[in-house]
Amino acid sequence: MIADDSVRVGVLSLHNSKETKAILNAIEDLGHDSVWLRNENTAITIRNSEVTLEPDVDVIANRMLLSNTEEPAEGLGLATTFDRIRPMLNRPDAVLTSIHKFATATTLAHWNIQVPDALLALSNSRLNEGREQFGEVGVYKTAIGTHGGGTWKVDLTEPVNPKVGNRQAFLQRLIDRDDAEHRDLRVYIVGDEIIGAMYRYAPEGDWRTNVALGGAVKDATDDMPDAAAETALYAADVLDLDYAGVDLVEGHDGWFVLEVNPTAGFKGLYEATGKSPAPYIAKLAIERGGGRVDDERVNGLATSLDDSRPSSMPRPDPPTTDEMPLIGYIEEVVVIGTSGSEQTNAKSDTGATRTSIDTKLAAEIGAGPIKSMTTVKSGSHKVSKARPVVDLVIGIGGNQHTVTASVEDRGHMQYPLLLGRDILQHYRVDVRRRADSDPDGESRGSKYLEE
Repeated sequence: MIADDSVRVGVLSLHNSKETKAILNAIEDLGHDSVWLRNENTAITIRNSEVTLEPDVDVIANRMLLSNTEEPAEGLGLATTFDRIRPMLNRPDAVLTSIHKFATATTLAHWNIQVPDALLALSNSRLNEGREQFGEVGVYKTAIGTHGGGTWKVDLTEPVNPKVGNRQAFLQRLIDRDDAEHRDLRVYIVGDEIIGAMYRYAPEGDWRTNVALGGAVKDATDDMPDAAAETALYAADVLDLDYAGVDLVEGHDGWFVLEVNPTAGFKGLYEATGKSPAPYIAKLAIERGGGRVDDERVNGLATSLDDSRPSSMPRPDPPTTDEMPLIGYIEEVVVIGTSGSEQTNAKSDTGATRTSIDTKLAAEIGAGPIKSMTTVKSGSHKVSKARPVVDLVIGIGGNQHTVTASVEDRGHMQYPLLLGRDILQHYRVDVRRRADSDPDGESRGSKYLEE
């Protein structure tokens, strides 16, 4: 039931995440009006110097996902436009700092918050001159990335590049206390309150603790050290975020902040603590818009994670084929790792779920290290095979895609790279178009048959 003095809360989100749905549902459950601001229903008009927003709202909760987009500046510009029109939670300037991991680190260091030693250099020579200060093993990150993508544990006896694709990368000291299980601490903050905290444990065969990668979780809300809680609250305050997931790790010299995520997921936290941040974010937005809520109702709603389809979800427009770029059956691509890149021909395979790369090519560009193992069943064999999986950046035309690709010996195949649906979902495939064909249509290259 919507109250007579209800606040219209807009959630700016161009995706269909569980977190966005949970916040929208919580707004309505608290007696206020939720509006999902997305492609299908939103417009801004300037007429005679007067600005109009459709649909109109009183306040906006910013849930733009920018860390895993190809052009984060476009999303930041869009969020900034809305920020000029209505009050906004997680304002774009704060989000810009927090999604850039090195900008986060420099800001926190300025305020005397411990972060791991790190080096960002714009030239290859300068980055590699300084890599020895981190020891033989260190962390190599793209400055913008999410869900553990763009983060590698690397052998620093070998050189690395200052960029992975078109994204800036940097080196960071590995903080490790030699515990039996590698873990970190995620603290979720809304306003100036800790909603919950969890320890995250790396899955077998990996060192990253991200829930999206299969990391295990354990409730830490009541037993985390006071120093960790105070550091997390201070970090969110310094970055001026209204809600955030603060990631910390304990070293021999205390707690270090690794990252501060303005659109942290709820799944792992809810699994660990039985508590959802969604009603608390809804409460903060409603109050920022001048409304009131019942705190007991907020606490009650937090015991469930309602990510069902919100009533405010507009009907999606069907995509048109003209909106999707064209890709050939054989396409020329650039494949990028941590130590180099190669231009090569790749085969498009709509029957493959995951992109795969030849072992030799993976070694040449520095793909890896291995994230995990995956089981693959070949269409021509009944037997399943276990293959290692690595992070890979693939450039096609003007676009770049970060995927988790399987590594296999493709030496007997004509093409060292196979594009799966993880990439092809963004394209239309023309089976007549081949990058390896002569003008008369005859195929060039190896005599070997492709699988």
